[in-house]
Amino acid sequence: MVRVRFAPSPTGSLHVGNALSAVINRREGDWMLLRVDDTDPARNILGGEEAILSDLGWLAVEWDEGPLRQSTRQDRYREAAEQIGTDRFEGITLLRDDGSATYHLASVVDDADFGITHVFRGNDHRPNEALHRHLHEALGTQPPEYVHHGLILGEDGKKLSKRAAGATVASLRELGLPAESVRAYLEELGLPRHDVHYDLQRLRRLAVDALGALPADVLAKRVGAPLEVVPAMRGARDLVEARAIADSILSAPKPQATNSPETLNRFRELRERANGQLDPAGAKELLRELKAVGGDLRALRLALTGAERGPELWTVLVALPREEALRRVDGGRSSARL
Repeated sequence: MVRVRFAPSPTGSLHVGNALSAVINRREGDWMLLRVDDTDPARNILGGEEAILSDLGWLAVEWDEGPLRQSTRQDRYREAAEQIGTDRFEGITLLRDDGSATYHLASVVDDADFGITHVFRGNDHRPNEALHRHLHEALGTQPPEYVHHGLILGEDGKKLSKRAAGATVASLRELGLPAESVRAYLEELGLPRHDVHYDLQRLRRLAVDALGALPADVLAKRVGAPLEVVPAMRGARDLVEARAIADSILSAPKPQATNSPETLNRFRELRERANGQLDPAGAKELLRELKAVGGDLRALRLALTGAERGPELWTVLVALPREEALRRVDGGRSSARL
């Protein structure tokens, strides 16, 4: 059995590079420990652990045991230091002046105690491998197999700052990218041997595919919009844009004067004839009838949404209840009479 661990520090939302490590460990491991490396109080932030748990849940990365906080295992680490016989090892501090363990000792002891067989982590940890192997030897424990993967760098080839657009899982949520597209991007990277440049545009393309594949009820719930608005939102590039499309339809426009009152009159006749909510076929047929008599569809769109452009007009008709559609065209007809 391949036993792995994902061990973030509670410093806030996951960097996409750390998220990649989480996805790799979950994919490669048969059993995974979620360990919170909180041995350095100066780096820990309030709510940091909660943010990480939220990120992992959003990405659908599950674990089998944890979260295990290293801060609760200080007695075990001091016991291990006593076994080694020193507070320093190969020039590295194992225990601080207050008796708390540093990262290196805590990490090795936990890997041994929880039977971790493989450690998948970023290339930035490669310099730690020799020290960790030697610590295992000093403790008489079996070191895991260390596998280091490439880092996700910025477009300039430098370290990707957490402040960069989309560099954290939280910022990707704020951009409106669905979790499925972020997970797909990280899975697509696989287990990179070398560093890779962050491709936010690729991630955005995956977002379009992910949104298109979401069931209608799921998309409606994610956006917080009625099910009837889903057809209009299908062309959105992200959830923020989908919400904007929904708002553009659901928010009643300010009545505007029209040069085509006859179009609005004919639309009213056709819409009154079609009782209840229109389905896509019914909405498209109504528009065909309106166009056949020379109807000005631009004028109808203005009356219904207050905008000259937007989602396909048939999707607007599907989204609007009959009485609301009639109320809006009546507002346009009234403005035309003024």
